[in-house]
Amino acid sequence: MSLQYLIREPKTIQEKNPLLLLLHGYGSNKEDLFSFASELPEQYYVISVQAPHDLMYGSYAWYAINFDADDTKFSDINQAKQSRDLIVDFIDELVAKFPIDKENITLIGFSQGAILSYAIALSYPEKVSKIVAMSGYLNTEMAKDNFEKNNFSNLKIFASHGTVDQVIPVDWARKTSPVLEKLGIKFVYKEYPVGHGVAPQNFYDFRNWLGENK
Repeated sequence: MSLQYLIREPKTIQEKNPLLLLLHGYGSNKEDLFSFASELPEQYYVISVQAPHDLMYGSYAWYAINFDADDTKFSDINQAKQSRDLIVDFIDELVAKFPIDKENITLIGFSQGAILSYAIALSYPEKVSKIVAMSGYLNTEMAKDNFEKNNFSNLKIFASHGTVDQVIPVDWARKTSPVLEKLGIKFVYKEYPVGHGVAPQNFYDFRNWLGENK
């Protein structure tokens, strides 16, 4: 397999089971989001994947970040695109290896993982049916050219952000909704009175949303 990962097999076995693919944030690793795998719905494969760029000491990144930059020069866009396509190829590998329902694949991304989840959903809407994007924002530069022409009729998005996020300002997240509306994508957007993290209520809300959008 092209990327390292952790897996929780589905508790209820079907002919083909849906997949939740967890994408961690900058400086984290595959263990991070996997910590709440046991709390996720039992019919899913839960797979937490590790980013390819090693930052040392158990920290990994999907792409480099220029910390002293402004809104327009924040990320290494080329690296982000490479990781975007790497994840899409990894999805194909998983579908070949496990009895996964390729029509029911959900990305759950936090921070940098959320930003990439948006890029994958806009670029390859045929690959993912849902995304949960927490503490991230939509950067259309990371999407494929002419992504606006894609068919988003089957895509659903749950987006959330902390109102006192000190890493990614909530204003960046708020710019996402108008873009999704313009593309005709079905989405829910929620805010929580927290910083750069997943509040318990946020977790319960997206888990309930998964249950309502099987």
